[in-house]
Amino acid sequence: MGMSSGFGEGDGLRRGGTMLSEINVTPFVDVMLVLLVIFMVTAPLMTQGIEMNLPKVKSDNLEHQEKPLILNIDAGQVIQVNDNRFTLDELGPKLPAIVQNRKDRQVFIRADGTVSWEYLAKVMAAARAAGIEKVGMVTEPGGAAPPAQEPARKK
Repeated sequence: MGMSSGFGEGDGLRRGGTMLSEINVTPFVDVMLVLLVIFMVTAPLMTQGIEMNLPKVKSDNLEHQEKPLILNIDAGQVIQVNDNRFTLDELGPKLPAIVQNRKDRQVFIRADGTVSWEYLAKVMAAARAAGIEKVGMVTEPGGAAPPAQEPARKK
């Protein structure tokens, strides 16, 4: 039996005692090229469909989405739905009748910038009470953000 000196050919060390740190990438490249060829051959087969003779029938078109319901609120806090104008007190009883035949239970509120948040909250509450599931706000795009106000300093 022979003894090894520790610097032989099979232990990964070079003659100077340093580790061999080279990676052989040739097998990796070979496998990747084979996979590329396989995908190039099979991809066109996956996109082809089966030719069918579908039956021909007359039917109505699918229903399209309804025109969105928009509540316009002007600076005088008058609410307009389509061509009808309401006050907040009148809107509460009328809104359930307006939305009863609509499939989508959503409304968009388009309010003047001077309308108070309290009034907007009341309009949104009236919409929710009428059975409207989604309430959205309509805004204009663009414009700079308002400047941040600094808190008042004590003297």
